[in-house]
Amino acid sequence: MKRLVTSHSQHFLRGNAFIAELVGHSNIRKNDTVIDIGAGSGAITAVLARRAKKVVAYESEPSAYSRLEHNMKRFSNVEIVRGDFLRAELPEGRYKVFSNIPFHISSSIVRRLTCSTNPPVSIYLIVQKQFAQKMIVEGVHFHSALGMGIAPWWTARVRRSLRRTDFTPPPAVDAVLLELKLRDTPLLPRQQMQSYMDWIERCYADPRTFARSTAPKHKKPSELTLEEWLSAARNAHLG
Repeated sequence: MKRLVTSHSQHFLRGNAFIAELVGHSNIRKNDTVIDIGAGSGAITAVLARRAKKVVAYESEPSAYSRLEHNMKRFSNVEIVRGDFLRAELPEGRYKVFSNIPFHISSSIVRRLTCSTNPPVSIYLIVQKQFAQKMIVEGVHFHSALGMGIAPWWTARVRRSLRRTDFTPPPAVDAVLLELKLRDTPLLPRQQMQSYMDWIERCYADPRTFARSTAPKHKKPSELTLEEWLSAARNAHLG
């Protein structure tokens, strides 16, 4: 997607050279399959098509889809999928993600990707800085249930900060390029992911659920380390 959405406004990345520079911060290589979520007119898709073996571009807006289809005719390695990404089928086999996503559905997109039965091996998303801070470790703990919820299977870090002047018109919030990478060795079995994430969310939202866990009670949920949560999860005998 070439745009960032904050409330009802659209913010476009500054140009193809800048997009190429951002993609350069990823681990996307010539033999990779990459998906672009909400591809818009295809600015990011085109950069990815020159770098990767195959690009799958998702777009739901009819007018944007028409422009995308027209602009991508010159690329034989681009597949366009029309429809809502959150309901669409994900690629089979090994793939990566690079996209400029709408801020207001960042959580939904991250959940869709990380909880998939065939998740990508790495994810690069342009997101609001505040959202990214919830996904990464600050010191030794996470502030959000989502960040802690995916941590046994994913690592997260900010690859690059973006200036508001990197967009036109400039957004009212700061943005970053967030990287999520699938761990080579998960800290919990993959089949426990959904039950673990549900349990983490209940612990963050419901003091009674947290009180019943074996996590240290002198701390708030957002103050616990990953190791403390993993220990409590093992004692909870999650399915």
